[in-house]
Amino acid sequence: MERIVLAVIIGLFILLGSIYAIVTPAFEASDELWHYPMVQHLAAGNPLPVQVFDPALAGPWNQEASQPPLYYYMAAALTFWIDQSDMAEVRRLNPHVDNGVITPDGNTNLAIHDPEADPWQGALLAVRLVRLASVLLGALTVYLTYRIAAEVTPRRADVALGAAAINAFLPMFLFISGAVNNDNLAIPLASLAILLMIQIVAKRVTVHYPVRWWEWVALGTVIGLAILTKEGTLGLVPLAIGTAVVVAWQAWLAPQNVTIHKRQLEDPAGANGRKTLCFKEQLKKVIASLIVSLILIALPALLIAGWWYYRNIVLYGDWLGWNAFISVLGQRAHPASLAQLWGERYGFLMSYWGLFGGVNVPMASWIYNVLNAFLILTIIGFVLYIGQLLKAEWKLYRMSKLSWFIRSLRAVERNFALIVILVFTAAVIFGLVQWATTTWSSQGRLVFTALSALCTLMALGVAGLGDLTIKLFKLPISTRPFFIAVPVLFLFIVALAAPFLWIRPAYQPPPPSGALAERLDATFGDQMRLTGYEIEYDETRPGDTIRVRLEWDVVELMERDWSVFVHLNDPVLGRPIAQRDMYPGRGLLATSLLKPDQQLVDEFYLTIPPTAVAPADLELVVGLYDYSTGERLNVDGGDSLALGTIPLVAGEGPYPNPVSIFFENDLELIGCAVDPRRTTPGNIVDVITYWRPSRALPADYSFFAQVVATDTTRHAAADVAPPSPTSSWKPGEVYELGFPLALNPDTPPETYPLIVGLYTRTTDGGFDRLQIVNPDGRLTDDFLQLTKVRVDAP
Repeated sequence: MERIVLAVIIGLFILLGSIYAIVTPAFEASDELWHYPMVQHLAAGNPLPVQVFDPALAGPWNQEASQPPLYYYMAAALTFWIDQSDMAEVRRLNPHVDNGVITPDGNTNLAIHDPEADPWQGALLAVRLVRLASVLLGALTVYLTYRIAAEVTPRRADVALGAAAINAFLPMFLFISGAVNNDNLAIPLASLAILLMIQIVAKRVTVHYPVRWWEWVALGTVIGLAILTKEGTLGLVPLAIGTAVVVAWQAWLAPQNVTIHKRQLEDPAGANGRKTLCFKEQLKKVIASLIVSLILIALPALLIAGWWYYRNIVLYGDWLGWNAFISVLGQRAHPASLAQLWGERYGFLMSYWGLFGGVNVPMASWIYNVLNAFLILTIIGFVLYIGQLLKAEWKLYRMSKLSWFIRSLRAVERNFALIVILVFTAAVIFGLVQWATTTWSSQGRLVFTALSALCTLMALGVAGLGDLTIKLFKLPISTRPFFIAVPVLFLFIVALAAPFLWIRPAYQPPPPSGALAERLDATFGDQMRLTGYEIEYDETRPGDTIRVRLEWDVVELMERDWSVFVHLNDPVLGRPIAQRDMYPGRGLLATSLLKPDQQLVDEFYLTIPPTAVAPADLELVVGLYDYSTGERLNVDGGDSLALGTIPLVAGEGPYPNPVSIFFENDLELIGCAVDPRRTTPGNIVDVITYWRPSRALPADYSFFAQVVATDTTRHAAADVAPPSPTSSWKPGEVYELGFPLALNPDTPPETYPLIVGLYTRTTDGGFDRLQIVNPDGRLTDDFLQLTKVRVDAP
């Protein structure tokens, strides 16, 4: 029966994974847009690309050229026979995509998809084949999860099958398994390595014969393949070393050796020297065996993957190649603290359970709440399970007549499987934390390298809660499977619904709707006609969002791809303070794919910055432009069309332009004034800010204000130390600080951001800036853009 249930779980996984692989448009899965060009490049017979340090020259694979290549070679071997000359045509990037950002108005698609393209030809066929092969690798992971959980709890079929089912029906794992992603090979290889380590030790708990040489070679081979697939599997190396040490302990604790140890303890000097000799000889044999096992692990791993890490040293001066990877990927402006990472936990868990597309297509929020509650319960249950396990081990410990040291080693031996999955999970999480402090990588899917271990731990947590419930309510043991069946059924329903409720709709243009309330007839360059619009807003204050809907008719076929822009222009600056740019059809439709008389209705959400200067009358304008050249289509004798004026009302408060923006340590900016906001080079811009601490500040801070260009050139700067040190500021009181910003005489005419912030000096002469704290507790930038300043020609 157990095998039948496992076969059903794996079969359902393959079915669901295939649905995800087919429903998700090509290049719309996490990083597939860059993973697949690596596959296509190698399939064409090219050598491995060299990762450049300039993002503009990185190539279509972006940062993925720094990734170990085994998965890409495997995928290339599957697709080399397919003519992929249409790669550039089908892989059309959306220049405006909100990658990693959840938006209310779409624009989530990473690529543009021709609805008439055949998904079973050329590069699209190759992508589908690699995806389906990846689904089979995912099925292997599900099976290995079952085997690992069965080793951890040999007599608990509910735990083993539950772990496999949690793994199989995890929506994000299904999504990644149905995508071109090197995780799909790294995960089963890591799981297989963990299983081999567990089995090597478990087989010798009762049968004390030496490990056969090929077992170590097999382990080293799997580890070599894993670290040639993804560097996140490097945590397997110290675990393999630890496994070899445990096996050496087992040899040392074999029954025939325990007698020798006991005699040696009773008679350290040795009655006739023969005992000491036996002891030393046995010790030498164990150490020699340990050394041989380490060599047998290391040799295949080095032969398989060593060349790649040596190549990194030669090319990048970094055996991991992280310097090249980060130079293209980008990094945080300010290293994240543990508090900041903790503030990102909700998004982390969303992308663990299921956050699709370019990490910007979510499920319903209540689903995350249910799954997060389930996770908390499994943690509680796991603590209960560990408590029961420790209680049983303590009983065995006290009953044993051996020395405390040998009894402790026996306990490690008995629970080696659980220890391994705990240590590997901790290693993967620790590595991700280290990585996320530097890069924007707070994504739960990045711990999937340890997914088999994580699912086993979750199943153990459910078992712990179930056993306690059975004990408290005196339920029959036969009810155990029920406790794991309930969350598994919920996961299955969510996993089945996700492709149809959230993934597919995200990539479908909005259907035509009824005519919008405001009618007009404005033709842009004889190509697109704006026939109606609606603007929705209440009394608008800084920080509010307005909704704009536009109704279009396609006039003629277009060769170029025009982007729609909607701007809210500041009357003083003559520049937008809020804008939304995207292709029509929620970003999905390039105008070169539209047909005459086709009708579209789009919506745009524009959020006014909380620091916007008010009162003001903001002008709402729309237009069409070519993203690659900046050229705009003419309309009514101009390059944009004004749809109306939106009055911006000042917020309430005794200070000018009241705001509520918190920096670290509960220091709040509550108001500001900038005069003038439009000037010429050489003049002074006066900035007044108002600050209120919520608690005593722990240090004396200096404040800064700067007018900066996009290339970080400072055209004006002022640093101010408050008249009274900030450590003496009283909570609740308001402190005013002014900054006279003198613009450089050679400042080029342009509109520039005006930023403010605060800092302390570090011991090495650097600066340690305070970061902004979002309302949800996340730390973000270490400066605040107050407004913009327009500099005109003198």
